[in-house]
Amino acid sequence: MELHRLEALRDRIERLEKRLRLFYVAGGLAAVLLAMLASTTLRTGNAQSNNSANILRARGLVIVDEQGRERILLGAPIPPAANRVRTDLARVKEIWSKRFPAQYMKWYQEYRHDVNGLLVLDEKGFDRVAIGDQVPDPNIGKRIGPEAGIIINDEQGFERTGYGLIKAGDFYRVVRGLDSAKGQEGLTLALFDEGGVGMIQHDGDRKLYLGSAPPGSPLTKLAEPFHGLMLRNGAEVTHQLNVAAKK
Repeated sequence: MELHRLEALRDRIERLEKRLRLFYVAGGLAAVLLAMLASTTLRTGNAQSNNSANILRARGLVIVDEQGRERILLGAPIPPAANRVRTDLARVKEIWSKRFPAQYMKWYQEYRHDVNGLLVLDEKGFDRVAIGDQVPDPNIGKRIGPEAGIIINDEQGFERTGYGLIKAGDFYRVVRGLDSAKGQEGLTLALFDEGGVGMIQHDGDRKLYLGSAPPGSPLTKLAEPFHGLMLRNGAEVTHQLNVAAKK
């Protein structure tokens, strides 16, 4: 009888030992999984924290030179700058208005000066480079529509070259222009979505157009379709080679 009880007790102990071993194994696996999960969560959290730390959110940024003068403006739109000529009407009147008709200052109030992007000023506060969406108007007149692109001005703030996509009414126009010191477009490459693509060269009253255009296009100001070469002297067409003209 005692022997039977001892054997039964031994069996129970063995079963308990097996259960304990399984418990230890399961506990160990659980601990490893928890450690792995904690490590992954920590790494993810650190990565998210690092990514957030690398992203700078701001409405605008002003970079100054060693003299404290505002030189680079970045924003949407760019932040104001006390040294900028374009937004100082007193300096505009003093520097630019004397070159233009008496109505210039009235016209000037309608010009766009902002840009969603980047603007570089020189040490005197003149706009030199503008890059972004809806770049500023030239200081000699409004654009025909909003333009996204790049504009480069001379040291007096007059536009000398640019490349942009302009919205004119319901159509886009891609334009690359080179301007003379007189403010005239000296050489222009243009592609109009409403029809017409070509090169325009100005020299005073003389104008050369090489390209194509539909009837009534502002590129040729002709009633008929055009494809070829045209020379103008003022409003007069002096020479024309038009292979698209009706025979």
